[in-house]
Amino acid sequence: MIEAKVSGLAYDTSFKSHVVFLKELDGERVLPIWIGSNEAFAIAMGLQHKKTERPFTHDLIKNVIEGLNANIIKIVVNNIQENTYYARIYLNGENSITEIDARPSDSIAIAVRSSAPIYITDEVLEKGKTFKIKEKDKLKAHFQELKLEDFGKFKL
Repeated sequence: MIEAKVSGLAYDTSFKSHVVFLKELDGERVLPIWIGSNEAFAIAMGLQHKKTERPFTHDLIKNVIEGLNANIIKIVVNNIQENTYYARIYLNGENSITEIDARPSDSIAIAVRSSAPIYITDEVLEKGKTFKIKEKDKLKAHFQELKLEDFGKFKL
């Protein structure tokens, strides 16, 4: 597993969707993951340590976990299938470690609120469409070349 951090958020005008960028800590690879606007807002609020008058959903989840005397050990982006990323949240309870299936965007929003480390499996970094920091122009070109079909088939 490779430890990563949120290196930025962007808005992809082609798909009218936000993108979170996870950069490996000890390297140059960056993994872009397309996410919803609510999750992008939640990640941005967490990164900026902004507090709201009432807790948002990700704040509530963090508060519930802490209220149950557990803590978030880490989150892991652990799988990619048909261009859909999957993640796990690892909790340390009183006598056990619990894994919870979650979307990467929600996992990241919770991780930034709790200062939990973010990891990406080697397999996801190999299969995902990563780029290197030096290759910003390549990323821009990639965004311009994307087609809706690149994201798989979805039923509405």
